[in-house]
Amino acid sequence: MWESPSLRSRALRDLLAPASWLYALGWETYEAVYALGLKQPAEPHRPVVCVGSLRVGGSGKTPFVLFLVDLLMASGRRVAVSCSGYGSTASAGSQVAPEGGLSAKRWGDEPAMIRMLRPSIPLIVGRDRVEAARLCRERFPGSVLLLDDGFQHLPLRKHLSILLDPPRPGFCLPAGPYREPRGGRKRADLVLPDRFRVEAHLTGFTTPTGESQPIEALRGSEVGVLCALGNPSGFLNAMEEACLRVVSTRLLPDHDPLDAGNLFEGWPDDRPIAVTCKDWVKLRERPDVAERSILIAYHEVWAEPREEFRKWLLGKLDDLPSQGI
Repeated sequence: MWESPSLRSRALRDLLAPASWLYALGWETYEAVYALGLKQPAEPHRPVVCVGSLRVGGSGKTPFVLFLVDLLMASGRRVAVSCSGYGSTASAGSQVAPEGGLSAKRWGDEPAMIRMLRPSIPLIVGRDRVEAARLCRERFPGSVLLLDDGFQHLPLRKHLSILLDPPRPGFCLPAGPYREPRGGRKRADLVLPDRFRVEAHLTGFTTPTGESQPIEALRGSEVGVLCALGNPSGFLNAMEEACLRVVSTRLLPDHDPLDAGNLFEGWPDDRPIAVTCKDWVKLRERPDVAERSILIAYHEVWAEPREEFRKWLLGKLDDLPSQGI
């Protein structure tokens, strides 16, 4: 409904437009409370780097956070990551996730995915980002705290905000996907794409047993695609660019738990099903997944020019005053 050019979708958007104007007014009032100094954001930890978006879902925040994790660690920085744990029982408050593999149902699909891909990185899960920053200072002093999302969480002071905001038209919620008016871009230190651009590349596949499946060996193969993403078109385009023939799809809403009993109904047994890492951490908990041929897709995201971005990021962090422990 938010983006379709159909007459029905356009009519629904027009019908909901007054509610979107009220939503935008409410947001601007909330933002003004902080902009005018009536409330002050808390600063329990420094530095806090936020990767956010003005839109709900599908902007690639988590993959970009993983890029920042790798960049900062390669530069000798310690890192911790804060995720909301959306849709999970861990989303209330904030808590440090235990070591080892995480259940997507208990901790959320994005924290479970980050733990799978970067098992040594400390994770703090929950919507209370002020508490997450306090926990970071207490448990991981001297670390750069990366917020996966949280740009709209004004009670916490962010020392550096990177906004993934491709130029697309649209209303605020509920008639469109925007969580706040486009004027919110002024709070960001960097908006992408602009000075830098974001690149994404499908790097290969693995099976659930860890067997590597290079793209070259799969070119021309027929596959099904199962995903629960905010922007499934990005995954489908990546499959097309890898020259895989997508002959069936099952696209579900972002963060869908993928626990429906009929999820695999109607899929040919001899055709592999391609899924993202974010989907796999949920599918691996199903008792019937061992009966299916699964290809787990891996992709890399980075900012270009990469070296110029690295210098920009480290320079910004070096300019921040240190925080005593």
